[in-house]
Amino acid sequence: MHDSSLIWLGFVASLLAGLGTAVGALGVFAIRRLSPKLEDALLSAAAGIMLAASFFSLLLPAIGYGEAYFGGTQRAVLVVIAGLLSGAIALHLVHRFVPHEHFVMGREGPDVDTLSRIWLFIIAITLHNFPEGMAVGVGFAGNDIANGVSLATGIGLQNIPEGLAVAVSLLAVGYSRPAAFAVGALTGLAEPIGGLFGAAAVSLAGPMMPFTLGFAAGAMLFIISDEIIPETHRRGYETIATFSLLGGFAVMMFLDATLG
Repeated sequence: MHDSSLIWLGFVASLLAGLGTAVGALGVFAIRRLSPKLEDALLSAAAGIMLAASFFSLLLPAIGYGEAYFGGTQRAVLVVIAGLLSGAIALHLVHRFVPHEHFVMGREGPDVDTLSRIWLFIIAITLHNFPEGMAVGVGFAGNDIANGVSLATGIGLQNIPEGLAVAVSLLAVGYSRPAAFAVGALTGLAEPIGGLFGAAAVSLAGPMMPFTLGFAAGAMLFIISDEIIPETHRRGYETIATFSLLGGFAVMMFLDATLG
């Protein structure tokens, strides 16, 4: 398949994965409020899917591509590690300098009074969705359609509870159901942007593929460790959150093994 076709395939797949947020946000018309226990369980399941995707669909293929490009395992692993750390550092810098708001931990970043609460929520979800979309885009690298499909499926599934959590949270702070749904659905649009970026990056610079895959994994792992796990372990539901994460991990591992 031509590079241009892979770029568009990565874009479309990440767009479909991003629509998972809209599917989840639809729940705002049926649910008035998520219990803290259910919210922690849903977000942890999403984290488990992201964790498995980072390993099985990003890091392992990255090492394989690196061995093919650089002719040795040691060099390949070092390039992937460089990408992994770069992705984590990039997300750390974004979290540090871009104002945003967590579901439980509250506001983080510079104190910008002119930004309304709703835009802080939008920024927070964009921080999640862009690297996820990028991961889907780079998943199609090297003409590996099966890997891209499994990644898009897993990310789409984990977007459902995320979209629901966003919409219900907005409903709880006074926004109407249609407005909460619209915002929850629109946050998924960050994913096709990330998908287009990721697919174009690896298609235009093949030798950068191991680094780019590692970068996407590092960004996702940073989100899991720095944001989702701390948030879901603050209200006394650590055990439920842990097993939900394991369940999400198992689902993504199954998808990768059967579809990838």
